[in-house]
Amino acid sequence: MTDHQFGRFGITTGLNSSAESLAAARAAEEQGWPVIWLSGGPLPGLQTIKDLVGATSAIKFVSGILAVVTYAAADVSATYAALEPAAPGRFTVGIGGAHGPKPVARLNAYLDELDVPVERRVLAALGPRMLELAGERTAGAYPFLTRAEYSAEARKVLGPDKLLAVSHLAVLETDADRARAIARDTISFFTTIPGYVASLQRQGFSQSDLAELPDHMVDALAAWGSPADIKAKLTAHLDAGADHVAVNVITGVTGPQPIEQWRALTPVLLG
Repeated sequence: MTDHQFGRFGITTGLNSSAESLAAARAAEEQGWPVIWLSGGPLPGLQTIKDLVGATSAIKFVSGILAVVTYAAADVSATYAALEPAAPGRFTVGIGGAHGPKPVARLNAYLDELDVPVERRVLAALGPRMLELAGERTAGAYPFLTRAEYSAEARKVLGPDKLLAVSHLAVLETDADRARAIARDTISFFTTIPGYVASLQRQGFSQSDLAELPDHMVDALAAWGSPADIKAKLTAHLDAGADHVAVNVITGVTGPQPIEQWRALTPVLLG
């Protein structure tokens, strides 16, 4: 397996070009985090990636993910070409979001156009066909909302030499009810998205699980408790075959970046 120079643990978070986001990126760098995986949806935006790289000095960024339905391959290629000479190795292109009919064919066509080295692009893959494509045409896969058993199966599909970087929810809260409520609120959104529904069903969750989000499902998909508790949960992915875990800290509060939670995790995950 490969660590792709990301280390064992990084951060998943949503950032933009605001002063607050740039300051959060600098804080993560000062804390020692090796990489930030930028959340998908309307973010991160190509200009934001340039701004984040420019505002920091060493931390790496991965666009996890740029939706291929939103960002033209030529524009992504140009962003990579602009950043690489001045900040070599600090931007890796993460793509996905090919919805609708024939998503694999759509991603294949996009990768044909993407002028970025294979080792500097990753695919937000969940199902077996996407994992195969990630192994064939990119550095590896970046799945989200998966249990440790998934990492073992994904490793078999990818083979031994491809990157498997898993994004996993984390709640620094030792009260079980409060922690699960925070995690459940985030997980519930993804149970409305067909690709995630299919993935969760392949992982063994039932229709009633998807509707009710029982404790056993929440506990499988989100790490919660003390920093040591969270490390134990995340390390299960590494033990199962993942190379890297991107820690997606959620607090139940929208807006501010969880800088203090990152700080609390630093000595345990990065020490």
